[in-house]
Amino acid sequence: MSHATTDTMARHWELEPHHHPDGASTSLGFWVYLMSDCLMFAVLFAVYGVLGTSFAAGPGPKDLFDLELVAVNTAMLLLSSITFGFAMLAMGKGDQRGTLRWLAVTLFFGLCFLAIELYEFHHLIHIGAGPQRSGFLSAFFTLVGTHGLHVTFGSIWLVTLMVQITRTGLIPANQRRMVCLSMFWHFLDVIWIGVFTFVYLLGMI
Repeated sequence: MSHATTDTMARHWELEPHHHPDGASTSLGFWVYLMSDCLMFAVLFAVYGVLGTSFAAGPGPKDLFDLELVAVNTAMLLLSSITFGFAMLAMGKGDQRGTLRWLAVTLFFGLCFLAIELYEFHHLIHIGAGPQRSGFLSAFFTLVGTHGLHVTFGSIWLVTLMVQITRTGLIPANQRRMVCLSMFWHFLDVIWIGVFTFVYLLGMI
């Protein structure tokens, strides 16, 4: 085979479009991931349910939790979910600037949520209520900290997606990524509502 024929075939191969999974396959795969994540959180909730009253003669929820601060934190995450919805609406209209603007607002609320959570953790550890103090605190830090890690990963994903949209626009691949991140972000909201109710509110009763 001549070099010219080889070069022609190589160029033809490079110009062939790359086939990516369609939107349905991507969504299905991501739903499977979310269900596995849901099982993990179910286990963490169960562990907290077992250890939630194991105070080891130490402080309990009424001694440690600041409901006003937690309510503000909850509002930050719920607002971020609303602004992500506005980003999805802007994407549906083909408005790239509007999509990026609402994603930036979502990121801001997400970072506020993380900052308040880190402050809460720092305060608890500072007063001697760290995860090693009792079974209750070990379960609390594990459950709430795991959710916080998910919000952190979601924020990193959000920044990455904003860069991709800025560079390539609202192409179909970026729209699929937006849909997946939207499901992930709203999933974290649902989990946090469970944490707020089961850990904080019931703990104060």
